[in-house]
Amino acid sequence: MCDAVRGSVVQLDDVQAYHNDNQVDRTHLYEKYKGALLVAIAQDDNQNILPIAFAIVEGETADDDIGIISDRHKSINATIRRSNGQWEPPKAFHMYCIRHIADNFLRRFKASYLHKLVVHMGYSRTEHEFNIYYEQLRQRGEIYTDWLDEILREKWVLAYDGGHRWSHMTTNLVECINSVLKGARNLPLIRATYFRLAELFARKEREACARKEAGHIFSEAVMTRVQSCEQASRNLCVTVFDRKNEAFLVQDVSNSQEYKVVLRQRYCDYVDIQTDRYPCCHVIAACSSQNIDWCAYVDDIYKITEICKVYKKEFGVIGNENTWQKYKGPKLCPNPTLKRIIKGRPKSTRFLNEMDMCEMRRPRRCSLCRGESHSRRRCPNAPGSSSQY
Repeated sequence: MCDAVRGSVVQLDDVQAYHNDNQVDRTHLYEKYKGALLVAIAQDDNQNILPIAFAIVEGETADDDIGIISDRHKSINATIRRSNGQWEPPKAFHMYCIRHIADNFLRRFKASYLHKLVVHMGYSRTEHEFNIYYEQLRQRGEIYTDWLDEILREKWVLAYDGGHRWSHMTTNLVECINSVLKGARNLPLIRATYFRLAELFARKEREACARKEAGHIFSEAVMTRVQSCEQASRNLCVTVFDRKNEAFLVQDVSNSQEYKVVLRQRYCDYVDIQTDRYPCCHVIAACSSQNIDWCAYVDDIYKITEICKVYKKEFGVIGNENTWQKYKGPKLCPNPTLKRIIKGRPKSTRFLNEMDMCEMRRPRRCSLCRGESHSRRRCPNAPGSSSQY
């Protein structure tokens, strides 16, 4: 941002207490000047969404955009390549949003009946599950799988990502913040973002401290999930495979499925402990069979003390503008070419995209007679229709 907008000052206080996956999106501005408000989003260990950085950019160019979980836009890939290794492994891992992958597939082949199959491939937690969906798609046509093979699997398939996604497959987090900041589009940007963020941090800090004082160790979100896993572990049969009580074979009695669990490696065939960093029902069943505390296999990022670190930063009170010291620095002038010249209320036209296309599993039917090839408006059986006489 400092290179693209001369005179900008950026300060980021890094707190490693939230998930190490960041998402970036923009919301367009509708006030006096054109442009977009670029927002970087993170998530704490209680699954609370919080913005961590803001930037005002002109539009979607290679100088503006950067993302970790994003679509496959050329500007994002160009920015990643120009980062001189700062946004490349092992410092950062660039992943693709599965919704954008599926939308690009739909735009390329116009095969809406295969849209959900591509999404299932991206959400596959194991290579075996991915191969099943991959073979189903290949049987429909090798042209489909050839197109997907051009994309690195570790970029869009959960089973191949190495656990860097924390199970986040889409950019839904930033879409949520986009809707929250919708009210900021017609407001002064500094006032809208600063005061809303200060209010958010103060409220979340009170909630985290209250839970810490109550004696809780882990966040509420992870405890809810672990408790449901504890209930599911009661229907599992565990077999120990070594004398150190580290390797197990866990069998699900309800469906006869078997899963390998290795506690030392924090590994389970079900993959949840690798992707989410907390024990699944199979790991809990293995721990319970040997009286091992499952808390040792919950990542430290889910501890309530880590949530308090996220919101420990305090925002200063700005105060009355009349009490400010007189500014003596350089004067910044807005770009006159970005000023809106249209008078009156701006149009709120929304263009439809692939998200608005319904999946055509079967032909559309008339809601009146359930017949095909026509709608209720043109139904020959409608009251008053000329075809009845």
